[in-house]
Amino acid sequence: DIGVQPGNPDGTFIQKVPLVGITATNTRPLTFVKGSQALGLKWKDDVVAWTKHVADTASIAKSDVIFAGYGVEAPEFNWNDFKDVDVKGKTIVVLVNDPPVPDPVDSSKLDPGTFGGKAMTYYGRWTYKFEEGARKGAAAVLIVHEEGPAGYPFSVVQGNLNEKFDIVTPDKNMGRVNIEGWITTDAARKLFALGGQDLDALKKQALSRDFKPVPLGVQATMSLANKMRTIESRNVIGKLEGSDPALTGEYVIYSAHWDHLGVGAPVNGDRIYNGALDNASGVATVLEIARALTQVNPKPKRSVLFLMVTAEEQGLLGSQYYSVTPLYPLEKTAAVINIDGINQWGKTKDITVIGLGASDLDDYLRQAAQEQNRTLTPDAEPEKGFYYRSDHFNFAKQGVPALDPDSGVEFIGKPAEWGKQKRDEYTEHDYHAPSDQIKPDWDLSGAAEDAELLLAVGYRVANADKLPDWKPGNEFKAKREAMLKPRSER
Repeated sequence: DIGVQPGNPDGTFIQKVPLVGITATNTRPLTFVKGSQALGLKWKDDVVAWTKHVADTASIAKSDVIFAGYGVEAPEFNWNDFKDVDVKGKTIVVLVNDPPVPDPVDSSKLDPGTFGGKAMTYYGRWTYKFEEGARKGAAAVLIVHEEGPAGYPFSVVQGNLNEKFDIVTPDKNMGRVNIEGWITTDAARKLFALGGQDLDALKKQALSRDFKPVPLGVQATMSLANKMRTIESRNVIGKLEGSDPALTGEYVIYSAHWDHLGVGAPVNGDRIYNGALDNASGVATVLEIARALTQVNPKPKRSVLFLMVTAEEQGLLGSQYYSVTPLYPLEKTAAVINIDGINQWGKTKDITVIGLGASDLDDYLRQAAQEQNRTLTPDAEPEKGFYYRSDHFNFAKQGVPALDPDSGVEFIGKPAEWGKQKRDEYTEHDYHAPSDQIKPDWDLSGAAEDAELLLAVGYRVANADKLPDWKPGNEFKAKREAMLKPRSER
């Protein structure tokens, strides 16, 4: 017993999470028709598609095809790829990643003031493309796969033909588009040629704010059949009640995912995927922070929640479920501090922040780090969009400021590249492998220091005079501002 109360208002530590597993089979190939001409795409080789609808079948029939650039509507960047065109019921074809807008000062670089420059924004994520298509009422969204902008080959996309999990929403996900999928660049070239267009020319047009969607004069038809199973999993949540009657109804959340991959394909005879670093270590850290906060004096003014979410490895589903069916109001949630893995290699002079500069939480972290004589280091690979690949993202997407810390890179007493070498070794040999288990050479002194740092951040946010906010220009700031308005003004 670490001294925290049950986090669910029903008196338990559990939030039930209904999940559905869907395996789609292609019952009618994706075919594009223009007049007497037809283009059929080969399943898996040319196109990979699925549906999130909890239904036996999903289809599109004679759906008009429109090229919608990067499929982005971003008011903070004055960017709208859907201007003047209604895509309701249509099949939209979009490009992956953010629009790579050249820097007006140096055309060899990307404009840092538009979509983050080199750093990926939410709008570059492939999941965003499907979500925005659904908001616009599209029947289908097809992303053109390009290995450079995507960051991975089409073979990775082909892995999506396996069973896909999702949360079960009240409308059984019928608010999603009928068909979500990817097509190869070669298939896209043939499709655009069928419509009398050139893919490369339209890609150039899509780099401009003046771009407008281009109807291809082509119709798409496709159908899928689903094999489904339902599963009930669980988020686990504890609560430390705030000490200030005026602030106890506001919340700081520490989160970590408790799931891993379970039993899988054997590697050297071992089929048990332990997930020691990913993410038993994160869960253990949250538990120790919880234990410490129950003993600190004075007690935190705001309440603190300790949320262990399920199904992160299946697509951040446990955190998604909490974010859309929260046990406590998100407009009363001050911040989320997510711990997905720890530093197992010793003390560092720094701590990495994925998405550094996104919110006021960085300022809290910087102050606490200075007290440890440490500094903040930005993500070394911002173009890979790591900020959008762990559980804090689902809260950020709803508007809640969210911090995604990672191990530092400057290890005390080690050569400059030593930390990168250790990380690369883990990624190559242990990430999502049975060998992700506690190792004799683990040095948790750095992890303990990081835990103390994150404890200080959460404690200070819990006692702050005002709620933290997103920095100006952040893609989630408008969502937060709308959330904090009185309900009568929303």
